[in-house]
Amino acid sequence: MSAPGGRLYGVGLGPGDPELVTLKAARLVGAADVVAYHQGVGKRSNARRIADGLITPGTVEEVLQYPVTTGTTDHPGGYAGAMADFYADCAARVATHLDAGRDVVVLAEGDPLFYGSFMYLHDRLSGAYETEIVPGVPAFAAASAAAATPLVRQTDVLTVLPGTLPEAELARRLADTDGAIIMKLGRRFPAVRSALAQAGRLDGAVYVERASMTEQRWLPVADVDATTVPYFSLIVVPGDTRDGVRRYEASTTPEPPAAGAAELLVIGLGPGPDAWLTSEVSAALAEVDHVVGYAPYVNRVPQREGLRRHASGNTVEVDRARFALDLAVKGERVAVVSGGDAGVFGMASAVFEAAEDPVYDEVRVRVLPGVSAVQAVAARAGAPVGADFAVMSLSDRLKPWSVVEQRLRAVAQADLVLAVYNPASRSRREQVARMREVLLEHKDAATVVVVGRDVGRSEESLTVTTLGALDPGTIDMKCLLIVGATSTRVTRGRAWTPRYVEG
Repeated sequence: MSAPGGRLYGVGLGPGDPELVTLKAARLVGAADVVAYHQGVGKRSNARRIADGLITPGTVEEVLQYPVTTGTTDHPGGYAGAMADFYADCAARVATHLDAGRDVVVLAEGDPLFYGSFMYLHDRLSGAYETEIVPGVPAFAAASAAAATPLVRQTDVLTVLPGTLPEAELARRLADTDGAIIMKLGRRFPAVRSALAQAGRLDGAVYVERASMTEQRWLPVADVDATTVPYFSLIVVPGDTRDGVRRYEASTTPEPPAAGAAELLVIGLGPGPDAWLTSEVSAALAEVDHVVGYAPYVNRVPQREGLRRHASGNTVEVDRARFALDLAVKGERVAVVSGGDAGVFGMASAVFEAAEDPVYDEVRVRVLPGVSAVQAVAARAGAPVGADFAVMSLSDRLKPWSVVEQRLRAVAQADLVLAVYNPASRSRREQVARMREVLLEHKDAATVVVVGRDVGRSEESLTVTTLGALDPGTIDMKCLLIVGATSTRVTRGRAWTPRYVEG
């Protein structure tokens, strides 16, 4: 059964040249009862300009004028509140026509669902009215054609980025992709150009203004006058311009003769916040040419010009170490990064394991310490590791579970405080419960337990409970547990373990 009333169309008109409007879009615009379009204050809608020759006499036009476009408003909800109210009002106006049985075509420059305002009408109206989306040629396709610049080839990755991203984030993403399109320039252009330079992607990046329109122009990003950049502009970063070795792929470019093996640094980044990064580590990261590591940790390293990033998954530690050692053998300055401290369930051990191969004899490995997760959780909780303690990983990926249980019993019988890394994962849900059972064979149910989750990050939480009350179902990979000794106690909400042991 069809929805009542008229039909809603989101029609993409392409990037600006009326000859790039599809046949279907032209037909629907010409047959519409109502044509709606967005436009800025004191400006003419570019989508309406593209459709000038398509709208027939007698068609009702609904102008949806933005209340604000720069982010400055006195609305009590700020810019987001002003825009939410605006889109709600637009939806109500369009719904009035639909309820009266009139078909409404909402014009969209480029494609309706690619950074387009039609999306917000679609969110509010598509559930109540028959809706159809007509795709349009996106601006970046016209820009690539105007500059005669191939975007990506074969298995290259293309990333579309808004220029409104923070500069450091934009630089990181540009360094990590092959081809890229950067939209929404305008006043953000200086920061965007800086991000391109930091990522080593400025050479070859092409600025395109008003793609496919009569005023179209393009030139190297490095040559653009930042004061002249309009909203209708974007940057094309061809995949062919990406520099450096790709993730674990052999380079086809001949390597220059090595001047001798370089020192390989293994670096602990701490548990999360930049404030917990040591000055020694910051200085080292500013000097290396390559950063190698698990993707979330590589992403924490600020991008800068000349830095090449090599990210990988979570279970290829030795392969990752060999890749870094191979670079160091060639004389490249490399840092392997870990969260927390690299020597505590981090990459340091994997690097030394790989470095046992005689081919790496000339590479000196140096480990730079970082704040460990157990230190961070303990500090948040008080001083639960203020006396003798043990540190274990509950993962059985690299050791059998029987060994884990044997060590748990030994720690419990010795009455040591126990810090537990890797307590659970998607595939390991029962081991926290089994750990609790094993510990309760030797410890009182009232034993203090600290559960730290995402400590140092915005989602941080800290719970002080007991071994008997610990709920294994609430524990995941983001948690670190500290199970107290007999002497561990809680004073005014703070867990701590005395330095002394009573005889």
